[in-house]
Amino acid sequence: MDLPTVWFVAIAVLWTGYFVLEGFDFGVGMLLPVLGRGADRAHRESDRRVVINAIGPVWDGNEVWLITAVGAMFAAFPAWYAATLSGFYLPLLLVILALIGRGVAFEYRGKVDDPRWRARWDGAIVTGSVVPAFIWGVVFANIVRGVELGPDGVVTSNLVDLLNPYALLGGITTVTLFVLHGAVFLALKTDGPVRHRSRAVARRAGPVALVALAGFLLWTADQHGVPVLPAAVSVAALLAALVLVLRRREGWSFAATAVAVAAFTAAIFGSLFPVVLPSLVDPAFDLTVAGAASAPYTLGVLSWIGAVFLPLVIAYQAWSYWVFRRRVTRAHVG
Repeated sequence: MDLPTVWFVAIAVLWTGYFVLEGFDFGVGMLLPVLGRGADRAHRESDRRVVINAIGPVWDGNEVWLITAVGAMFAAFPAWYAATLSGFYLPLLLVILALIGRGVAFEYRGKVDDPRWRARWDGAIVTGSVVPAFIWGVVFANIVRGVELGPDGVVTSNLVDLLNPYALLGGITTVTLFVLHGAVFLALKTDGPVRHRSRAVARRAGPVALVALAGFLLWTADQHGVPVLPAAVSVAALLAALVLVLRRREGWSFAATAVAVAAFTAAIFGSLFPVVLPSLVDPAFDLTVAGAASAPYTLGVLSWIGAVFLPLVIAYQAWSYWVFRRRVTRAHVG
């Protein structure tokens, strides 16, 4: 396997890690008003703090995977990075603004003891979770489908072109998949009323996510081709998660949703290879793994850097999850 292919696989792994880890805290953020609805104001605020505290120690660490994935694209495939960032400028700007607003909301919602103050920041958390979850599905669906890419490597597709039916289904798929992933995570991570509501949400969200996932993968297979193994694993894992939710096996169910998200991402990248950005203008203008890659010397240096630092990042994040592994309850938040 040559270095460009190695780094294509590495970038696929980084995006997979990002979607698996950030996916569940996007789901938690989207479910904040649904699960944090106690019988009175005090219980409602306690339940919302339980929901937020469940991801409090890990949400910002999960975003490191995004920074690393984008940085690896910039270093290993500068032509891919440039075309993607220019072609999806407005959607990616919305993602950045949403993530900024979401991060600020986590920090500021508890600074003032005022229900209206907290309600505004709760709205920012929900918006900052829904927008990236939807846009990432739209972006990657368009990367699979192709864009108006000319011989100069410039993408001329506009926002209307990007919001095609296939891409919209991709956005719906990631939103529903992340909602299920987040609900199962909260059923595993919390106790009390939030845990019971999370189970109920997972039972309702599961079939919707399954239909969206299967429909998107079938459409992808029909129009663009998709590796059979990861696609089948994704659907099978989601089915297993639904069965495990009904049996109240939260740990195994969360593992199953994580596998479903990971296999879904692998199917997306597998359907691309060896092209990283197809052109709808002319297949001769496609950006390929070989054509978009950096020089061999650059890829060699990156390989040594990745071999040293990536295990450290994974080890640190695994340690942080282990430290904060206990369930969160109303008693913990007061």
